[in-house]
Amino acid sequence: MKYGLELVVAAAIIIFAAIFLVQNAAIQANLGEGEEAWGGADGNAAEIIEASGYEPWFSPLWEPPSGEIESLFFSLQAAIGALVIGYFFGYYRGKNEHAS
Repeated sequence: MKYGLELVVAAAIIIFAAIFLVQNAAIQANLGEGEEAWGGADGNAAEIIEASGYEPWFSPLWEPPSGEIESLFFSLQAAIGALVIGYFFGYYRGKNEHAS
């Protein structure tokens, strides 16, 4: 069988995805209104920090007007970082191929 390993990996991914989706549906069904199953640690950490009475040392100079703008800036930052990393990987790969 020529593609045996690929079929095994694809079957494993499909089985994992099916198990995840079934478990996620079961978790979501047991939650109340306004509760999140996959809220993450950031929200919990912020609540604990605010409950301890912490006050920030300074406030931001400018805050984005909405969450969408904030997401846009985060995406731009990630894209610029990916371009820089990709440039250096390409540069060194081309440098090594040219030297050989």
